Amino acid sequence: MCETVAGVDEFSIVHRALEREAISEGFNRAELEKAVKGAQIIFICTPVQQILELLPVIAEAADENVLVCDVGSSKEHVVAEANKHFPENKYFLGTHPMAGAETRGIESADPFLFENAIWVMTPGHRIPEKITRKLGLLLEKMGAKILMLTPKMHDRIIAAVSHLPQFAAVSMVNLVARFYQEDPNYLKLAAGGFRDMTRIASSPFSVWKDICLTNKDQISRFIDEYITELQRIKKFLQNEELEPYFNQAAITRLAIPKDSKGFIRSLFDVSIAVEDQPGVIAKFSTILSKNKINIKDIEVLKVREGEGGTIRLAFENEADRQKAVDLIREAGFSCYARD
Repeated sequence: MCETVAGVDEFSIVHRALEREAISEGFNRAELEKAVKGAQIIFICTPVQQILELLPVIAEAADENVLVCDVGSSKEHVVAEANKHFPENKYFLGTHPMAGAETRGIESADPFLFENAIWVMTPGHRIPEKITRKLGLLLEKMGAKILMLTPKMHDRIIAAVSHLPQFAAVSMVNLVARFYQEDPNYLKLAAGGFRDMTRIASSPFSVWKDICLTNKDQISRFIDEYITELQRIKKFLQNEELEPYFNQAAITRLAIPKDSKGFIRSLFDVSIAVEDQPGVIAKFSTILSKNKINIKDIEVLKVREGEGGTIRLAFENEADRQKAVDLIREAGFSCYARD
């Protein structure tokens, strides 16, 4: 796909990337200008604030006809800044792959990270169509699905479906935390739906700081919209008119494409009823290992001392989940897929 892939980072990270053959050439951060010389395409894969700082440096150092892309979570501010620095013979195209993981670093590199992931492209009027098409073909070879949006529309949609859920999760946890100070039973009962809905609340603020700074207007807008929606459901609760509201939510959620992935990828869960005895987890995990099925997450949901309990397993995709269910059932366990 590419004859040479060069990477720029701290020396220790570049060294590990070379060992893994993730890159063919490595440069430290002080060598950025040297690294971009001769490049046909450059991806800036840093937090948004660093993207903004790197744009003028790369615009100056890169060769003519280069295509520079970012992978930041907000686009309007980044694209506007790029337009200030890039001359007409160098091209910047803002992009945002809707994929990622909770883990960081070169050791967490995943060759299937972009498989079936939506990759947003925000081409401007200055970029020739052939360059946009060439980038699209490259991203599709990586497994991504391309979606064209304007920078403003991207930021508006992402504020609603990605940034607002983060704020909702953080606020829900902090709300319960206030009551937890009075009674520790609040967290003892905070399982199931509460834990699932607030999983992203553990995301570090360092990831969100730049997003908040560069997309705060759209985030604020959808926080207001969310407050209005909560007021609506509160009104329905008082009038006992909740059923149509719940039904509409269920229908809409089912319309979410099942083969696309978000920043924190959804996993495919299985529940297994097991007896409380030594080696029970090893039994079914060994079966899955022999069949080359990777368990992405494991959790003991319920347990009764001396009798048994329920274990949740999570898998990368639906195919692995179905194979796992069949194999675990063949081994004599009660097992079912969880939606």
